[in-house]
Amino acid sequence: MAASEALRKALLEGLVIPAHPLALSAERTLDERRQVALTRYYAEAGAGGIAVGVHSTQFAIRKAGLFEPVLSLAAETAESERLRGRALVKIAGAIGPTAQAVSEAETACRLGYDAVLLSLGALGGASERELVYHCRRVAEVLPLVGFYLQPAVGGRPLDLAFWTRFLEIENVVAVKVAPFDRYQTLEVVRALAQSGRAGDVALYTGNDDAIVLDLLADFPGEPRVRFVGGLLGQWGVWTRRAVELLESVKRCRREAGASSLELLALGQQLTDANAALFDARHAFRGCIPGIHEVLRRVGLLAGRYCLDPSEELSPGQRQEIDRVIADYPHLTDDAFVLENRDRWLR
Repeated sequence: MAASEALRKALLEGLVIPAHPLALSAERTLDERRQVALTRYYAEAGAGGIAVGVHSTQFAIRKAGLFEPVLSLAAETAESERLRGRALVKIAGAIGPTAQAVSEAETACRLGYDAVLLSLGALGGASERELVYHCRRVAEVLPLVGFYLQPAVGGRPLDLAFWTRFLEIENVVAVKVAPFDRYQTLEVVRALAQSGRAGDVALYTGNDDAIVLDLLADFPGEPRVRFVGGLLGQWGVWTRRAVELLESVKRCRREAGASSLELLALGQQLTDANAALFDARHAFRGCIPGIHEVLRRVGLLAGRYCLDPSEELSPGQRQEIDRVIADYPHLTDDAFVLENRDRWLR
């Protein structure tokens, strides 16, 4: 399915796209009521899209037989929100070798998703040519969002030559840049600038450790290359504040950089908070439980339950989360969630 102009326009305008967590019961079965409540939260917080079946949703949903049920719930809820005037771009994660990734894209297409976020972590030994072929096959099914996933959570290095060839795929609509590395981030930016597609392919930050820096920066190229929005695990919590942040960045651009220093200072606070939530101290082992802990505290999740029972907060991570919430209460949207939570959970 070829990308529509409406999809490209929406992505290029810049959206807040939370990476959607997985709501589980204490028995580690899908908690449908809370799963739906999370999608409602993102829609009412003002997010412009959701990414489902991605790392934050737990890649293990495939083996657990939850891939289609989780995507279906999110799509149905998003459609209900659209009828209420809150449209969400729906992006489905796809992983694995080519046959699996194509099959997952076909499932997403059947369920009404707009695009696929394609992880290449399973193709660690593939050549550049094989990687590009893999991407082209998935792009034949749905519009494609490229994904530079950091190696610490399953990604692989992807050089300038790969991104140059990747951007030759017509059905590419965006790239999520998430290597957590400035040098690798700049390689993707260079590839987009050299491709001549900066006015056609949207650049989204996935660098949860450098959100504001990415969003404020301008890079060489004509038309100008810049990150327009974010597709982020960090934005799976405190989403109302994320929407306000992106609006502040857009206003800063319209006003020729006014308030940029204040935004950069806020960005450092957000990076500090992200270090606690994502467990940077322990190579991100507790990143999914960290997200769950924040959602548990406001009652959107019943617990920190992951499909793998051994996946839990790292030593000292809970105390770090306590610290950043106390230090930066303005980063949270607890009052907004508590005011609406019971309605979302109905």
